[in-house]
Amino acid sequence: MKLLILNFCFACLLISCTQNNKAILEIKAEPIHAKIDGNILTGPSVLNDSNRFVWGGSVIKGDDNKYHMLYATWECGDSIPKFSDSWVLHSKIAYAVSDYPNRDFKFQKIVLKGRALAGDSTAWDAQMVHNPHIRKFNNKYYLYYVSAKDPGLQPTGSKGEKVNKRNRVQQSQCIGVIEFNSFDDLVNGNFKRSDTPLLSPRTRVKPDNIVAPSPYGTAPKPDNIIVVNPSVVQRPSDGKYLLYFKGNFYNPGWRGVHGIAIADSPTGPFTATEHFVFDIRNDDGTIASGEDPYVWYHNTHEKFYVILKDFTGKITEDKPGLALLESSDGIEWIKPMSTFFMKKEVILQSGDTISMNRLERPQLLIDKNGNPTVLYCAGAITEVNTRTDGASFNVHIPLTAN
Repeated sequence: MKLLILNFCFACLLISCTQNNKAILEIKAEPIHAKIDGNILTGPSVLNDSNRFVWGGSVIKGDDNKYHMLYATWECGDSIPKFSDSWVLHSKIAYAVSDYPNRDFKFQKIVLKGRALAGDSTAWDAQMVHNPHIRKFNNKYYLYYVSAKDPGLQPTGSKGEKVNKRNRVQQSQCIGVIEFNSFDDLVNGNFKRSDTPLLSPRTRVKPDNIVAPSPYGTAPKPDNIIVVNPSVVQRPSDGKYLLYFKGNFYNPGWRGVHGIAIADSPTGPFTATEHFVFDIRNDDGTIASGEDPYVWYHNTHEKFYVILKDFTGKITEDKPGLALLESSDGIEWIKPMSTFFMKKEVILQSGDTISMNRLERPQLLIDKNGNPTVLYCAGAITEVNTRTDGASFNVHIPLTAN
């Protein structure tokens, strides 16, 4: 853990407004109501659970004027594998609610689990559910999520022969969705859950240690091996639904790439395109590695924005953190005039700046004009991958526009 005591000068989040190339909208992250308690942050601006890991959360304002969060969570403790394995094997989706958009979220119930816990280990979503993304279209709610199953031991001599259970599950990740009319229905299990994924990968290209590889010579598509981290938005120009996802490339090392699938309905069928999106290039021509996109349409600016995790700082041309890109059509993405950048840190009401080991899975609450008002991030102030004690949380950062 690294604690920096600084004067209050939190990095501003800049979004360029090119509606007439004159104004720049400046979004500022405000201090949070939290404190350090051992290896975690606690307080009204943080959702954590001493019995579980807490990870990415997605929030929407309901018809009841309350704020509803769906978030990834799973048990912790000595009988559970370390974080880097347990999220793949045990993640579930929980529901929390608050009267406020940026504080005091209270756990209500686990609302979605892998179907193996109900006795069906063969379902596509048997093992785990993860990375929820909640949207509302046409007066219905849609919870997009990642899920997977264990395809089992692979044949002797195959490229998947030595792949362990954790990685077999990880390599089978697809995107699903449930549809429901109200949060009461969600809590009571009154929702539609498909027996097939909403979106699955078209190619499985990896040099070695790969389950069910594509034939030799196959060119990997954006949806290679996995499709994860869904973000869905409706395009105003034609009413189409755009689903953004991440796939995995290995050439030979890993890097994430992103693609887009398009549908006429929030529940699909979605058709993946050949486009690589958010494709800011490194000096060697490869795509800079990013992850966890959250895409939205700004009604005033009349364009799309995406906030995503910048692993290396190559997207923002600065330090690793969160970056912003923009698009006029949702497909071709460029850097805005002022690149959104947020360091991996949060500022407390006390004025202390806390350096975060992890600050990712960004999700936003957007006002009617398209301005972000709250940023929700999965966080940890210590290296969490090897831990079994639930040292992770979701932090809610209020934003103001100047």
